[in-house]
Amino acid sequence: MTQYAFYFDQSRCYSCHACSVSCKDWNGIEPGPEKWMTVYEWEDGSYLDLRVHSLAFSCGHCQNPVCIQACPNKAIFKEEKYGAVLVDDEKCQGCRQCLKACPYGSPKFADDAPGTKMSKCTMCIDRLEKGEIPICVASCPLRAFDFGTLEEIERKYGNLRQLEGMPDPDLTKPNFIVKENVPKKELIPYDKEKALELMQQRGELGTVFECFADVTEVDKATVHRSELKMKHVSTRDLIAETRVDLG
Repeated sequence: MTQYAFYFDQSRCYSCHACSVSCKDWNGIEPGPEKWMTVYEWEDGSYLDLRVHSLAFSCGHCQNPVCIQACPNKAIFKEEKYGAVLVDDEKCQGCRQCLKACPYGSPKFADDAPGTKMSKCTMCIDRLEKGEIPICVASCPLRAFDFGTLEEIERKYGNLRQLEGMPDPDLTKPNFIVKENVPKKELIPYDKEKALELMQQRGELGTVFECFADVTEVDKATVHRSELKMKHVSTRDLIAETRVDLG
């Protein structure tokens, strides 16, 4: 088997969702939670040292796909030509055992109704057969993605398979190589305390915050997305956590 793999550069992604929207368009998927390519966004730190992180992930097309083992109907299989993990729609009964097993939440469903069939990223095998690259890779405006054989991708980018917050790759060995965000740099030195003073009093707005700690020491529980969350208990939860207007 020749194994193909995706590469994702976190420092290039700014959550524009072009990959997700183009995936839906190419595959004829209706708006909603059935997002084969899902864009996650979370933040850490506080003003003035806030950092927003992004991850666009569809499926790891893993070397050890636990979803295959979990499916009681043998609806999921790994094809030989590209190493893509695919689902047989006729065999799928919508039992969702695959979703329970997959640490990345890659199996997707159009709704929460019992028996709704699973669908997922196909590695754009239809495009590969025509000599084209996956639509998510082709549509990214900042070239955060690359695609090729696993050997080529590892030779070009290394073998890191886990960003902070992602599941341990040792369980499934995903064919998804990543590059972490580059360290944040202060390009123009400035007086942070003075900046806080200027923001505290805003003319007709009056006092915006009482003390610096109100904006510099934020309780993590008050931040909507303070960490990466790839598995969701329902389609409603998925939409709430990854919602955009074109989702």
